[in-house]
Amino acid sequence: MTDQSAPDREEEFAIFHNLESEVRSYCRRFPVVFATARGAQLFARDGTAYLDFLMGCSSLNYGHNPPELKSALADYIAADGITHGLDLYSEAKESFLREFNETILGPRQLDYVIQFPGPTGANAVEAALKLARKITGRSNIIAFTNGFHGATLGALSCTGNRYHRAAAGQLLGGVTRLPYDGYFGPAVDTADYLDRLLSDPSGGVDAPAAVIVETVQGEGGLNVAGTEWLRKVAAIAQRHGALLIVDDIQAGVGRTDAFFSFEAAGLRPDIVTMAKSISGYGLPMALVLVDRQLDKWEPGEHNGTFRGNCHAFVTARAALEHFWRTDSLAASVMEKGNLLKSRLEQIAQKYDPNRASAKGRGMMRGIDLKSGEVAGEVVRTAFQNGLIVETSGPKDEVVKCLPPLIIGEGQLNQGLDILQDAIDSVMGNAVNTAA
Repeated sequence: MTDQSAPDREEEFAIFHNLESEVRSYCRRFPVVFATARGAQLFARDGTAYLDFLMGCSSLNYGHNPPELKSALADYIAADGITHGLDLYSEAKESFLREFNETILGPRQLDYVIQFPGPTGANAVEAALKLARKITGRSNIIAFTNGFHGATLGALSCTGNRYHRAAAGQLLGGVTRLPYDGYFGPAVDTADYLDRLLSDPSGGVDAPAAVIVETVQGEGGLNVAGTEWLRKVAAIAQRHGALLIVDDIQAGVGRTDAFFSFEAAGLRPDIVTMAKSISGYGLPMALVLVDRQLDKWEPGEHNGTFRGNCHAFVTARAALEHFWRTDSLAASVMEKGNLLKSRLEQIAQKYDPNRASAKGRGMMRGIDLKSGEVAGEVVRTAFQNGLIVETSGPKDEVVKCLPPLIIGEGQLNQGLDILQDAIDSVMGNAVNTAA
């Protein structure tokens, strides 16, 4: 890797340090100035290449600058296509809606209408919560331990992380937090616990407007909800008059094999929130999918200036057309997800289970190193050797791998080799004491 002296680096970063807020975070882990990107790689200004297993926190599932999407966008811009459209009818939106319906909703027999909120995942969650409360006339929301739904106040109320919640500077109410699947270990069915509380008139839990859940908790530490647990939670929500909201912002758009992360469980959520990779190109875009019978909004009752990002409509349509008209991408993700699983398990098995364990689903996997300090040092070591990877979990103890779905097996193995070397370097090449 290119070596730079400390004074040179400080000069290179001076503009950021002087003018950008202290709230910046990822750049502290990866202190280089990036210039270009292609496929699974980011390139620093000095030309150094890095394999990207962060991918904009799953905002770039198809990699950096996928050529099919880039050409579609370039052609649209060259033809003076509309950039900003509020919620006006536009040809770009029309083409996206048609493609999404014909390629995604129709084949899955999902009768959703599509709301375009503001362009971020948190915007989508805020809209979903607001609509659920409007429909039911209730205020309480059921959310789960280690859930992460955004950093704006409504979404933050549903987010479990104490560090992020503390930044609100005020009480965050209107939410009852209950244990996610496996929170107390395999012996405790937390869905039964949820049902018991809601069924008991003295359970102390107000009747909820909605239950919001991630099928895989990305920022929460790659916790995976079991199929049966998800089905039970859906049935419990329905039985108690609450809407089921699935937050598919990070786990969706193929990250966990199928387009939606809830397909394997056979769920039909009342509301689905999407963002991140729905645009296919890293352009800001979010969706709220609402069961047609629940579309109770009045015109303009919820809005957002940038809900009509036509450039995102263009790339989103191109992504659906190129990657989702057949099952080939989902099949490829399953194969590479199995490879990722196998490699991570092999790495973890070298150590005592109390020091390392593999977890996750699809191409949303990682290693729990049981210590935020250890995981952070692994991330720093991996970066020094050409791999960008991040941490998650309540103590940042999980090294989370989010490689692009289109990555080749060669690059995938190359990145995992770097990760394995980093873990061995930090933890020592110990053997599993259970062996």
